[in-house]
Amino acid sequence: MYQYTDFDRQFVRSRADQFRDQLERWQAGKLSDDEFRPLRLQNGWYIQRYAPMLRVAVPYGDIASYQLRALARVAREYDQPDSGLLRDAQEKQQALGEVPVPGGAPVATKLQVGYGHFTTRTNVQFNWIPITKAAEVMALLAAAEMHGIQTSGNTIRNITTDEFAGIGIDEVADPRPFAEILRQWSTLHPEFAFLPRKFKVALNGSKHDHAALGWYDIGLQLVRSEAGELGFRVQVGGGMGRTPIIGTVVREFLPWQHLLTYIEACIRVYNEYGRRDNAWKARIKILVKAEGQRYIDKVEAEFKAIVEHDGGPHTLTQAEYDRVAASFVAPAIVPHTRKGAEAQVQAIVRADAEADPQYHRWLQRNVRPHKNPELRIVTLSFKRLGYAPGDATADQMEQAADLADRFSAREARLTHEQNLILPWVHQDDLPALWAAARKAGFAKPNIGLLTDLIACPGGDFCSLANARSLPIAEAITQRYQDLDEEFDLGDIRVNISGCINSCGHHHAGHIGILGVDKDGKEWYQVTLGGSDGTALSGPALPGKVVGPSFSAAEVPVVIEAVLDTYRRERRAGADGKAESFITTLRRVGIDPFKAAANGARFVERETA
Repeated sequence: MYQYTDFDRQFVRSRADQFRDQLERWQAGKLSDDEFRPLRLQNGWYIQRYAPMLRVAVPYGDIASYQLRALARVAREYDQPDSGLLRDAQEKQQALGEVPVPGGAPVATKLQVGYGHFTTRTNVQFNWIPITKAAEVMALLAAAEMHGIQTSGNTIRNITTDEFAGIGIDEVADPRPFAEILRQWSTLHPEFAFLPRKFKVALNGSKHDHAALGWYDIGLQLVRSEAGELGFRVQVGGGMGRTPIIGTVVREFLPWQHLLTYIEACIRVYNEYGRRDNAWKARIKILVKAEGQRYIDKVEAEFKAIVEHDGGPHTLTQAEYDRVAASFVAPAIVPHTRKGAEAQVQAIVRADAEADPQYHRWLQRNVRPHKNPELRIVTLSFKRLGYAPGDATADQMEQAADLADRFSAREARLTHEQNLILPWVHQDDLPALWAAARKAGFAKPNIGLLTDLIACPGGDFCSLANARSLPIAEAITQRYQDLDEEFDLGDIRVNISGCINSCGHHHAGHIGILGVDKDGKEWYQVTLGGSDGTALSGPALPGKVVGPSFSAAEVPVVIEAVLDTYRRERRAGADGKAESFITTLRRVGIDPFKAAANGARFVERETA
């Protein structure tokens, strides 16, 4: 993973010192709330429903074990509200009531403290840190080579890639060096510090899309020309929110040397013509959709002007690429050599694992092949009963760091699906890793299955949300605890958002759930057939609404009805395996599922 230079360390620490000064001036009354607001946002500090929320950047998902431990320290020492604030928040949540679960105990929100939350954009969020402690936290993060710079505001946000960068068996090229170059270029870029709206960039290096490129403001797919030259297919104008739009391909092949110049042209045109009078119409997706070919023509003209008139000052050289790429050399991994009693213990661990059917299910769902045939990619599941999707306590982050130290060259990666992967696991260590991960609670073999769902913090924490996401996620998880049933249902992506801002990416879910507000009460809209663009789901597209909104109590029943319809309609493939949920839905059409969902709503209301 990328190694900070002396300049990087000095930059991040000076930024933390600058924020400390800004915070002290605000506390002393020398800065008004309005003056301080953009300063804290530029460093990742929001004021949410009950307390400040800090968003920490993890560029392209790469995180070292010592950084996980730093985040654990933040959770343990600083993510601690005063008792009065927590009590008030809990009382408000109790007043919202419980979500019934078919055949299970009702679910109510549990407001936990002392934890971090992994997001869909490989950031880590904390929800309870007092703003008076913000400077201490930023200094602690800076010492671990972390920060919150540009995790908020109308600027270029955290750069993401697919989690299999540098290790995937179908990789065209490693996107991380390009992601790091983009990160360095975009950080505090003076021209793009106040864009019409926030701006998100993702890169994918595999032949199959693992980064949901179509849903980003700019999506960059590494490709090779017929002559074998490396470059990018460029998509612009994707986004979710109130108006879900899939990005438009504006360049089929862009030589990698012109990456910064072309991105500069794309954003410069947006910065000039993007709307600033309406926040709902300010994203680049609105401009690209409205202007179509005219936007592309302006970008091409701007690109030509930069190259021909300005001399292309940001044209990448091989030397610059090599400088950055040197940080992404694969670590040397060798199997652990064991002797005597240790070897005997290891043999027992392997025998116990191979005799356990849960181990084989874990191999099937949580372990992937690696570019190096001696290694494996292992996913640690952070989707467990009793925890919000992506939540990790201080102890759990330290346990994950221990696993990274022991089995993965001290490196882990955050994923779009709110899990962690260990990218450098030797195949001989799989039984021992499984035993250790199971003990820590990270070995549930549910990756890609129903309970591996995505959810934003929703109305429990976010001041923008219309409804809670977490009790709905917990209710679904509680209902589908039978692994035999989950494996029978197969690959299903369930995404939950608490509001139209779509932080839970509900548009891209095979089953999407959106919280809406009706007469001051929580309701939920269900969509079917969405896709994030991955190989499992097919081309990116938004799901279709199945009917009027449902109450919180109805949602688990509606999901059950939809899945029962899938069981009834699915066919067996040529290999004897049942076709997937999304394949069945597309073959049959949405109408039977829509009828089942709406029928379940009426049954639930009559029963109630």
